Amino acid sequence: MRFLGNLLAAIFGSLIAFGVLFGMFVIFIALVGSADDVKTVKDNSVLEIQIQNPVADYVGRDASDPFAGLFQQSQGLDEILHAIDVAKNDIKIKGISINNNFVIAGYSQTQAIRSALENFKASGKFVYGYADVLTQKDYYLASVSDSLFLNKVGTMDFRGLSSEVLFYKDLQEKTGLKMEVIRHGKYKSAVEPYLANEMSDANRTQIKELLHSLWTSMVSEIAVNRKISSENLNIIADTLGGRTPLLAKESGLIDDVVFFDEYETKLRNATKTVQSDALNYISLEDYIQTANKKTLLKGDGKIAIIYAQGEILYGDGGPNFIGQGIMNESLKRAREDDAVKAIVLRVNSPGGSALTSDLIWREVALTKKIKPVIVSMGDVAASGGYYIAAGADKIFAETTTITGSIGVFGTIPNGTELAKIIGINAEQVGTNKNSVEYSFFEPMTDDFRSIVQEGVEQTYQTFLARVAEGRNITIAQADSLAQGRVWSGTDAKNNGLIDELGGLDDAVKAAAQMVNLETYGTQSYPKYKSGLERFMEDFGGATSTLKQNFIKKELGDDAYRILLEFKTGITRKGVQARMPYVLSIK
Repeated sequence: MRFLGNLLAAIFGSLIAFGVLFGMFVIFIALVGSADDVKTVKDNSVLEIQIQNPVADYVGRDASDPFAGLFQQSQGLDEILHAIDVAKNDIKIKGISINNNFVIAGYSQTQAIRSALENFKASGKFVYGYADVLTQKDYYLASVSDSLFLNKVGTMDFRGLSSEVLFYKDLQEKTGLKMEVIRHGKYKSAVEPYLANEMSDANRTQIKELLHSLWTSMVSEIAVNRKISSENLNIIADTLGGRTPLLAKESGLIDDVVFFDEYETKLRNATKTVQSDALNYISLEDYIQTANKKTLLKGDGKIAIIYAQGEILYGDGGPNFIGQGIMNESLKRAREDDAVKAIVLRVNSPGGSALTSDLIWREVALTKKIKPVIVSMGDVAASGGYYIAAGADKIFAETTTITGSIGVFGTIPNGTELAKIIGINAEQVGTNKNSVEYSFFEPMTDDFRSIVQEGVEQTYQTFLARVAEGRNITIAQADSLAQGRVWSGTDAKNNGLIDELGGLDDAVKAAAQMVNLETYGTQSYPKYKSGLERFMEDFGGATSTLKQNFIKKELGDDAYRILLEFKTGITRKGVQARMPYVLSIK
């Protein structure tokens, strides 16, 4: 009977395995068959800009790979900008409709899309905008439109920028679980929430100045498009003068309040489409497939664009975090490729591991000896993000970029009081005076704290030296700009931490000029594994995502944010060169 049971189990298991393999084979054939199934762009079409997924600077997608978009949860900023650029000269595209976005992108990414739309308008084609709901960031993007419309019963948010920082001192005392903090820098306030219940004056000052700089940049752009002075825009924000559709129209923030069918009538007029005919829409997602098959920049030489995005962690790296493995390999490949004449390093990172930052800095320094290296900063290039950028020949940033944060810290979880509460007593035995380095269950000793503090100070001095060398200033000057202080791109230009204000295209053009290239192509690095490859390597990844989504739904956004921030703080290892706080700008 046991033999028969084992035999049936083996047969049953084989059938299940065969079924899974057959299902995957069917999916594979379907994907391969649809690889070239690109939606046709009809004459007299309107490109519909709806950005529904989170935006990453780069997704590393291979257009020839049928699995490239499978399990892909982000849209590539590079692909969005390229599609808009292609549409500018596409005779079948008559205009663009920005329709009901809930933009999940940073302000610099949004600014880059906005600039691309401005460039599109220069061709003489129209850009219209419509929304049922306009968040502040959505409005910043949509305000570039020639005409902007809001649903008659829609809502709009225009009130100025704000940020909220959470503090955990009381939480630590109540739970018995605390973070031991060692830092350098009076502005290094990533650790401040563990030390106090209130925001320090230094931290409040820097956040206020940062928000003011970002808001000033946004308002100045909106003012040009809406033909409203910056002063009046601030009055509208202070009085909530756009809180209803009619008030938004009266204040000049929008052009009219209409229903969507009325908006489509305006699109028909703009495209000279007969009212009884359907409009020819093509979605941004579909148009990206068409645009990816077109190369706009061509030439004998190439400019390599290497994307560094996410937190900096020790390891290989991937689409969501920066590791020395993939980054250094990309830098080496680019500098050893004779066709590549210059390199643009695109940095979008709040920082992270100081060790990894220095490893990448060294590879940039080696590359710079052979070919020019230009940095383009995205939403954030702070702390470790600035560390890896500091040695470049030239640094570009958007006005809305957050950078600086030259400072380091270390955080170590300690559960001494928690152990007492739940009845745990830990005893240690060692062979030498310092063989018991640190115990989670015992108070941190003065000797151990001094050793960690020594490491923090050494890392800070190294960081300063890298900045001083890269920016051609003294250590004292670097220190005056450091102490963990964050700056907007505008302020960083004024104090010399960057060279020029501009986007990725500006950095690429500058790189070409440095090597006297009039015509050139671009080559993007690194090439990430496809979503399917990553899924197959880690089946648990899907389960983990589902688990996170379930917890977030049950706890709510605010409680989940507290849990996530505290968990992240506990799991960080080594000395950190990281942005001074989790900055959520609303």
